[in-house]
Amino acid sequence: MARDVSTLGPSEGSLEEGDSARVRTPGLVGVYGAGVAMAVALPLRGESLEVGRGTPPLGEAEDPRMSRRHARIRFDGQRFWVTDLGSQNGTFVDGERLPVGAPREARRVIRMGTSLLVPSADVGPLERLGVERLDGFLRGPSFRAVLDEVARAARLGTSLHIHGESGTGKEGVARAFHAQGPRSTGPFIAVNCAAIPQALAERLLFGARRGAYSGAEADAQGYLQSADGGTLFLDEVVELDLSVQAKLLRVLETGEVLALGAAKPAKVDVRVCSASHQSLRALVAKGRLREDLYFRIGRPEVVLPPLRERPEELALLLQEQVDRVEPGMGTHVSLLEACLLRPWPGNVRELLVEVRVAVQKALAEGSRRVSSSHLGTGAGTAFGDAGGEASPAGRELSAKARTLEGEERARVEDALRKHSGNVSAAARELGMHRTTLRRLLERWDLPTSEREEEGEPGEK
Repeated sequence: MARDVSTLGPSEGSLEEGDSARVRTPGLVGVYGAGVAMAVALPLRGESLEVGRGTPPLGEAEDPRMSRRHARIRFDGQRFWVTDLGSQNGTFVDGERLPVGAPREARRVIRMGTSLLVPSADVGPLERLGVERLDGFLRGPSFRAVLDEVARAARLGTSLHIHGESGTGKEGVARAFHAQGPRSTGPFIAVNCAAIPQALAERLLFGARRGAYSGAEADAQGYLQSADGGTLFLDEVVELDLSVQAKLLRVLETGEVLALGAAKPAKVDVRVCSASHQSLRALVAKGRLREDLYFRIGRPEVVLPPLRERPEELALLLQEQVDRVEPGMGTHVSLLEACLLRPWPGNVRELLVEVRVAVQKALAEGSRRVSSSHLGTGAGTAFGDAGGEASPAGRELSAKARTLEGEERARVEDALRKHSGNVSAAARELGMHRTTLRRLLERWDLPTSEREEEGEPGEK
């Protein structure tokens, strides 16, 4: 469960500046068990850790499909190794089943029964702080460390640059920067620079006087004047034309803005917060960002961790979205496992959209539980795999997701062979709705028998 707090600033449980020098505690993050999303730490305080049904950190609701002594986890200082201890239902590492007694390296996720655990080089912050709800958003320790930096910058500086992938919550962080600063009672004006036509950028940012151009029948405030006494958030600031960047720099240095058609500048008191998904220094080197503007808005900088590096938040976010779309809808462990194996280039924004679609698919089939079969094949996978544009981490996670789907297909084929192609009987054995199985068979172009049993298989 996530705790509620009222502010984004440092609190009694906040990360401290000295945490970077703290000794790390390797361990596991429990993110799902007994049908419930969670975020709990299982530290490895010795050479290894045995996990099974009844392991205290996993909560009172025991996973009935987990054995009492299910698996052993060992950390060698760099890598995590998992050994199945002869469990009844098996141990799966990154989507692949382990042979009993043979250690295998775990990188993304471990499944024991219907419980999911994620290897982590340091579970200390999660063990001490947990996951909290901050101004309506779930935030784990890594994101809260960023918010502590933002709070310090808000109190001490006049600008902030936010670097992060699409969908990581840059505007939310910018609003936190505004709320923590001395101009919190002033306006917060958010501008997507990538959406401003170049021909209109100067007028929209700096304003215009009546008669400045054809059709200008009245004075018009620009974004800078609208943000006077508050904060102007420039998302994807590098999309502004270099000539507009030069004029913006002058406003920041003089505190005066000259509207189009005006005879003299007007004073403005504006704090600028910028954001980009690209490196500003690299863009300066490419000539897309003025060097002098970089020194004005590029420091200090905070880097937002992508969703794939925040597994303690992913399961809770997913469960909340399912509950929001359809209260009472259940989640299958396969859905969480598939999501943990995908890179999510669109981060939280993409996850929420794809989960909403998955719930709608499950409802259309009459199912009361969302599984990996309802998740789109391209959901959360890296763009540009074929063209080499995806990051190595993204390609690896996409490959893991495809491996997981391959295993699901193998299970379906085995069940169909066992029941001579009878869909109803195979669906009962697989524990899925017949309509769900039919959709998978169509996707994979698998043959079935013409004869069907009457009735629908129950959900297990």
